[in-house]
Amino acid sequence: MSKEVFDPSVAFKVKAKALLFPNGKEPCLGGKLREKAVWVDESVCIGCRYCAHVATNTFVIEKHLGRSRAIRQDGDSIELVQEAIATCPVNCIHWVQFEELDDLRAELDSMDLQDLGKLPKVSRRIKSRAHN
Repeated sequence: MSKEVFDPSVAFKVKAKALLFPNGKEPCLGGKLREKAVWVDESVCIGCRYCAHVATNTFVIEKHLGRSRAIRQDGDSIELVQEAIATCPVNCIHWVQFEELDDLRAELDSMDLQDLGKLPKVSRRIKSRAHN
């Protein structure tokens, strides 16, 4: 028996093709494919937790930054996710194309977001003035 050898670098050279029909790997809910993904713009989020209380299987509060994050695309019904979006006081939750998620995450990761509930980062300390 001859053993076939595959070059793994080929995977990085092949261009992705646009799918003309569902392949079964798309996020599903109730047997139906979702057309859009839910995205939280964490740079705008104020950590109010409303969305995480409404759609508990979709949103969580990220423990280091204190901001909301969508962790599952198929966690709750579209209606429940839409209700969570409607409760957001700063409108930081959006429906986006699934293909945009990686770019949005990369853009967010490039930002230096401050932890909510903590004092701002200070580059130097201000000296106190002596009282006369």
